[in-house]
Amino acid sequence: MSSTRTGGNGSGGKGLGSAVAARAERFLAEAGFDRAPWLTVIFMAGILAWFALPTPLAWLAALAGGAGLALAAWRIWPAGSAGEDAHVHLGQALIAAGLVFAAGIAVIWARSEMVGTPPLAQPGMALLHGHVLEREDQPAEGRIRLTLAVRDAASSSAYKVRINVPLDKLGNAPIAEGAVVRLRARLMPPAAPMLPGSYNFARAAWFQGLAATGSAIGPVEVVRPAATSGGTASVQRALANHVRGRVEGSAGAIAAAFASGDRGSISTADEIAMRDSGLTHLLSISGLHVSAVIAAAYFVVMRLLALWPALTLRVRLPIVAASAGAMAGIGYTLLTGAEVPTVRSCVGAMLVLGALVLGRDALSLRMLAVAGGFVLVLWPESAIGPSFQMSFAAVLSIIAFSTSAPACAFLAARDEPWWAHGLRRAAMLFATGMVIELALMPIVLFHFHRAGLYGAVANVVAIPLVTFVSMPLIALGLAFDLVGAGAPFWWATERSLDLLLWIAHVTASQPGAVRLMPQIGMGAVALFAGGGLWLALWSGRARLWGFAPVALASVLVLLTPVPDVLVAGDGKQVGITIAGADGERHLLSLRDSRSSYARDNLIELAGVKADPVPLAEWEGARCSTSFCTLVLERGGRDWVILMARTRDRIEERSLAAACGKADIVIADRSLPRLCRPRWLKADRRMLYQTGGLAIHLADQRIETVAQREGRHGWWQAAE
Repeated sequence: MSSTRTGGNGSGGKGLGSAVAARAERFLAEAGFDRAPWLTVIFMAGILAWFALPTPLAWLAALAGGAGLALAAWRIWPAGSAGEDAHVHLGQALIAAGLVFAAGIAVIWARSEMVGTPPLAQPGMALLHGHVLEREDQPAEGRIRLTLAVRDAASSSAYKVRINVPLDKLGNAPIAEGAVVRLRARLMPPAAPMLPGSYNFARAAWFQGLAATGSAIGPVEVVRPAATSGGTASVQRALANHVRGRVEGSAGAIAAAFASGDRGSISTADEIAMRDSGLTHLLSISGLHVSAVIAAAYFVVMRLLALWPALTLRVRLPIVAASAGAMAGIGYTLLTGAEVPTVRSCVGAMLVLGALVLGRDALSLRMLAVAGGFVLVLWPESAIGPSFQMSFAAVLSIIAFSTSAPACAFLAARDEPWWAHGLRRAAMLFATGMVIELALMPIVLFHFHRAGLYGAVANVVAIPLVTFVSMPLIALGLAFDLVGAGAPFWWATERSLDLLLWIAHVTASQPGAVRLMPQIGMGAVALFAGGGLWLALWSGRARLWGFAPVALASVLVLLTPVPDVLVAGDGKQVGITIAGADGERHLLSLRDSRSSYARDNLIELAGVKADPVPLAEWEGARCSTSFCTLVLERGGRDWVILMARTRDRIEERSLAAACGKADIVIADRSLPRLCRPRWLKADRRMLYQTGGLAIHLADQRIETVAQREGRHGWWQAAE
């Protein structure tokens, strides 16, 4: 009897598995979806898995898991099999998914090993003798930024550093790419995240090959000037200076950014307004700008050549115009610095031009997949950054929405007045802007902890203004400057960009224009990504299932807890969130930091709009010259927090007594063993291992920077 029961259960389990496989096979066979976008998504998932997993053993396990999935699918449903249980579509999907996922892990792991650069061991002063690799002008900050290739005197190994040089240290030194300079600088290893969820410059520097950053503390000596022939960077700077000379003020800084990609002269106030109004994407040379340049070149060449009937009869003008557009797009990409978003946009635009020449659908998910895959193979680390994620999500949402059945029906040709046609187009533009804003909001909240709520409205006006007015006027101004007649176009350019800045400042100044949010969890982000991709990449009624994870993720975001205590990795900056008598949440800071970076990190991760209040000025806090004590009620009990304000020596018995009365002790120095708080001692010794902390008192939970970094090279080097 026992034997019969066992056989029955095994048969039932096999039958259930076969039923699930059969349903999956039927779904894939009837879905009619494009496989290329899913392969790019899975490849990106492999890259992101490498960043998320903590250790090399976990990376190997994930890589083996992907390969094992492909092998198992191949063994169960071998190629060429036939019959009811063949499951051809399911087998192909699992084989491809497993191999592509494993390839993503392998590519980013190999990239890290090849380009990763260990940082400087510790801060210090150094006399640098180096070759200038890159110069970036930042007049709004009163400095230039040099990237130097230098050689260590002790080990003779070469490494790369980035140095900020104040303008008053330059003198008349002709510094450009290729020059050899000598200077004294204060060097720092690239900074790890200040808090869990903060910007990870150490990771970015690892893939950029930067070993240190710093500031020049003396004059810069040019040992050997750069070659006079110049290069793309010299042309870029000359173009930016020319545009700023023709258009004054803030409008000139924006015009220079559009023309050359040089954003160094944009003021902080304008940067903030553009960011909070949801228009900051206009400042980064990407798909909008590259597409505008290519479209303009294509249109002009088509119109001019069409005036020559003999040529029209003998040559396919779309091919000639597409070639001209391609050259214009590639030239603009190189001129503006060939950043990763620009390269991705240029590749996508080349595919669109190729589709137009071949008579194929120009705007498709496959085009986006090929362009995204191209970037991820060459620069896999871009998958973790907001730039690639936002550009990919924006274009994906545009394609998915514009090709959906309701959108196609809404835009279908019909007999109607011109004004009704225009209104429908305007409504579609606004709806597309709303879809883009909704698609980007989770990414923006995760990376920047803030989102502009009125961005869709501002973009409806700003995008056509930039695409059809400002950029053509800049091009006409440059063209007519060749004969000295560009002034009217530059005047019109200034007016259009003043209007753009007015829209940004007015939108950003509205009540509730910006929503601040503490660090949202990885689970919510994964649900948003999975639901959004399901909505975009499937077709028919099946895509509606994507709303379920998106709705669940939205609830999780709304329930995101605010940390009670934030402790920076150096122990100096401490932020405490507390409810005031006015019912609003306030942020108390232990020190009044002169660093806007530290203050902004505390504000964003606490989800508080107002400036921090010094702890010593808060009623209920008791502060001496050496320590501050605060009592918080969380989770039905009182928490006593003791925080060191200075590094002054304290008598050990007194310190031990104070520690014994506290639940949490925070200090930017190593405390003696006699200091034993009731729950947590976050001193320099502990913070050296954990990095910054986000403490949730009600459930006694601590998030650390180290938990997110694992054993990746940039974090091991920091340790």
